[in-house]
Amino acid sequence: MATEYGQGYGHGLALHEHGLPEHGGERRHRLPAGLRAPFEARSWREFGYVLLSLPISILLFVYAITMVSLGAGLLVTFLGIPVLAAGLAGCRGFGALERVRARALLDLEVADPEPLRMRRRGFMAWMGAVLKSGTSWRALLYAVLHFPWAVFSFVVALNVWVYGWALLTYPLWFWVFPMWAGQDGLQIYGDETHSFYLDNPFEITVTALVGLLFTLATPWIVRALTTVDRMLVHGLLGPSLLATRVVELESDRGVVVDTAAADLRRIERDLHDGAQARLVALAMDLGLAKEKLAEDPQAAARMVDEAHGEVKTALQELRDLARGIHPAVLTDRGLDAALSAVASRCTVPVEVQVDLTERPVPAIEGIAYFTVSELLQNISKHSRATWAAVDVWRVENRLMLQVVDNGIGGAATSGGSGLSGLAERLDAVDGILVVDSPVGGPTRVTAELPWRTV
Repeated sequence: MATEYGQGYGHGLALHEHGLPEHGGERRHRLPAGLRAPFEARSWREFGYVLLSLPISILLFVYAITMVSLGAGLLVTFLGIPVLAAGLAGCRGFGALERVRARALLDLEVADPEPLRMRRRGFMAWMGAVLKSGTSWRALLYAVLHFPWAVFSFVVALNVWVYGWALLTYPLWFWVFPMWAGQDGLQIYGDETHSFYLDNPFEITVTALVGLLFTLATPWIVRALTTVDRMLVHGLLGPSLLATRVVELESDRGVVVDTAAADLRRIERDLHDGAQARLVALAMDLGLAKEKLAEDPQAAARMVDEAHGEVKTALQELRDLARGIHPAVLTDRGLDAALSAVASRCTVPVEVQVDLTERPVPAIEGIAYFTVSELLQNISKHSRATWAAVDVWRVENRLMLQVVDNGIGGAATSGGSGLSGLAERLDAVDGILVVDSPVGGPTRVTAELPWRTV
């Protein structure tokens, strides 16, 4: 059952040497994020998104309400159905534009929703598909819900942005009031008998400091507002949870099929190149021994003795092959005994600790066994470790596996290594593989599997 996933050790080292810097690849800035935010392109893009949201949401809201109301009013006639379908189709189109806008201004990657499913061609089939599609109704819901939120976010963002920069730059344009407006400064309060102006240095300085606070806080306020927009776009304009799950299951099914086909090819190759070849050679040796039995009994005896050795070797290969398909000790005694047997064949000392009060279903138990088996083979071949440990335990409805070694590290699941194939196998059953392997070691591989009992 061994794979080539051990190549991940060298691959991880290559990434370290030729990839991002050791401090994580992030560019270091002299100014903290709070001071940089008002001048960053991201903040201006998000502010532009909020400003554009108001006119776009007005257009979308008016279109959606008009078309739905018109279609609902005409349902007493045949015209109501195509009008309603056209309204929903238009909302789908607006939804596509909103995904593009979110991708360009918010860096939000949202997959396209599932397309229309039509069993036959024609206008009637198209109308039925549009009306039955959940994507269409979610786009309509987005058009309705986004309008009040766009009004609120537009008012808040524009006010805090304008007031912040206006107060911050007040010392620069203070001269406007006495020079051009005939006032002593910015008037805060005034009635028939009293008035209060920001006209002395202290008040001007305080005003600028308040503006600075507003200016520094505005990008984070706008970012909080656009977080709601991200949720609306992702939740209503992206694929539904059911569709996403169907895609994942289809992908997992493909992985399972490919894995099963690869295992069958491996078994066929091992049988053809191993036990089958030995049995063919054994049959030829026994044939020659039979011919020499009458002429040279001693030579025939030697040939039979050699054939006996070949039989033992072939039987051992068949046992190893059967153990690779599904070990008998796993079926009879469970993970504890099976993993102890695997650990005994590792080239480094391995400590095994299995803390399970009951056994999972055979399928999950088998996947857990082969996962640990392949990780230990990886340690034997590539890690240069002198010690390893295997821990197995249960956390609520998850089966946890952890394999640790003190080797050279550098393992990675990227780049098509064997570890990536192992991660795909676990993902096919809703499992997770996490690799923590800095260069120089140690390596810690943690796997999660769903816990299912008989």
